[in-house]
Amino acid sequence: MTLHVRVVSPPETTDALIKEIEKNDGVSHVVVVREARRPSGDSVQFDVEQQVANSVLTQLRALNVHLHSTIAIHGVEADVRGTPPQRSRLVGHDFPPVWDMVESRIRTDAIYAPSFYLLLVIAGLIASTGILTNSQILIVGAMVVGPEYSAIMGVALGIDKHEHSLVSTGLLAMFWGFLSAAVASYIFGLCIKALGKTPQYFELGHRPVSGLINAPNLFSVIIAVLAGVVGIVSLTEARSNAIIGVFISVTTIPAAADIGLSAAYGLWHESRGSLLQLLVNVVLLIGVSAIGLRAQRRYWQGRGGQSSLRRAGA
Repeated sequence: MTLHVRVVSPPETTDALIKEIEKNDGVSHVVVVREARRPSGDSVQFDVEQQVANSVLTQLRALNVHLHSTIAIHGVEADVRGTPPQRSRLVGHDFPPVWDMVESRIRTDAIYAPSFYLLLVIAGLIASTGILTNSQILIVGAMVVGPEYSAIMGVALGIDKHEHSLVSTGLLAMFWGFLSAAVASYIFGLCIKALGKTPQYFELGHRPVSGLINAPNLFSVIIAVLAGVVGIVSLTEARSNAIIGVFISVTTIPAAADIGLSAAYGLWHESRGSLLQLLVNVVLLIGVSAIGLRAQRRYWQGRGGQSSLRRAGA
């Protein structure tokens, strides 16, 4: 994969910057535009192979370019060449994650606008309807709608980078978000109950969907751990399809909905079970994701993931 990088360099450091990045065989198409504005300086643009992107970005930070302007990184969707791309000659075809892009993606998603809480409430109401009607499709739909995974990954990154603000912000967002979903589900349950619209099977205790949610067991732990592994690998590899699979694998928003809905019907044992299910999933997802981030960094460092194309092709 080829990445396009754009920075604005102070004029007095531009020549040193160009000289430094051109040492890498994976850098090509270097373009310099003098007297750029906002911020002022020289606009430097170049393409870089993913295999050496981490080392090149480290060089840019060593030159303090990031203090003068934003380092913009874009993935090149198509790379049409007259000769075979250089990366085809790489031994082993190692493609280390570009950590700046991974972290930027997580930080961007870990912004808790009002829509974050609104989506959790809506997802909770969808899940509540699914629980009342024993509809597994609605439960899956609620899992996809819920945006809580962005907060989970934000907390995991905060743990990995030792950023307490990122951890506390994510935990608070999840606390208020899940609480809002549970309260909304509680009010929804009271309204359905008062209107006499409770499905007959639910009143008779035939609640197979609810039973899967409020009874955490060994399999709940296994699925949460596996989903955590898939989630962190998918983020570092930018595989969105696998991320959707994570959304519909973990019982987070359905558990929050069942807490409120069970409480509305006085089913306190089920409500406590759903709370335990929610805590198990959130804690395991955060822990596995944080460990996964650290493990992948060490793995690629051990494999020489930041080595140059010249060394890989030697």
